[in-house]
Amino acid sequence: MSEIEKVKKLRESTGAGFKDCNLAIKESNGDLDKAIEILRVKGISKASKKMSRDAKEGVVVVSGDDSKTSVIEVNCETDFVAKNDDFISFVKELSELNNENNSNVDELKASKMNNGQTVEENLVALIAKIGEKITIGKAKTIKNSGGVNNHYLHTVVKDNVAKLAVMVSLNTKNNSDTVKTFSKQLSMHIAASNPLALESSLIDQAIIDKELELVTEELKNSGKPEDIAKKISLGKMNKFKEENALMTQAWVMEPKKKVQDVLKELSIADLKIKEFYRIKIGE
Repeated sequence: MSEIEKVKKLRESTGAGFKDCNLAIKESNGDLDKAIEILRVKGISKASKKMSRDAKEGVVVVSGDDSKTSVIEVNCETDFVAKNDDFISFVKELSELNNENNSNVDELKASKMNNGQTVEENLVALIAKIGEKITIGKAKTIKNSGGVNNHYLHTVVKDNVAKLAVMVSLNTKNNSDTVKTFSKQLSMHIAASNPLALESSLIDQAIIDKELELVTEELKNSGKPEDIAKKISLGKMNKFKEENALMTQAWVMEPKKKVQDVLKELSIADLKIKEFYRIKIGE
């Protein structure tokens, strides 16, 4: 059996990657059984086999400051593991590195952690130790040197670790408590209302098209005349856009007002919502 055939067989039996299998074959001088033992000792075989399972639980972790804020999602299989001390320690250190790497996940995985090993190596070791699939999910960094960043965490597991996170970035030279309070309230509003975009014109066209398709199908089965159906469809689509664009949503703290009304009432000339990001485990 050639070396490449042995690597292929080792991959099939352990689920480990080509590089790890190739190194194990060389280290074992071509002995397949010994190569399997090498991978098991390193935790690679055990970790790789688990990567085919579903990881729908986990946490989101926020790090950074007013000028640069980052969030990263780390998934696991059970809520029990999401509260595990080793898991929490890993995701908290990972979050700081994520902020340093501006949410570039490829660079993040190659970064060295406090123990001198890379994130990728620590991830493999953690999977082997805990016994569950663990994956790095979405990551986002918001930079803002000319304004205020704020965030809100919901269902907090510990410190900056939670199940839902919102980051908000405001453009303004005003750094008053009023602005900071508004940014915090806005973060809470976004957590509850889950807007799709800042304004209706920025909602993804694919989402608009899908909603229109559903509305059209619903009205087609209603038996209403075509002209009336068109008017109803237009009204439904306008309402959909209004309810899913942040600026025109009903303000959670005072539903009779819209977000744009609250922003206007603050009377801060240069205050604008720059961007926001909402992430929730399981969505």
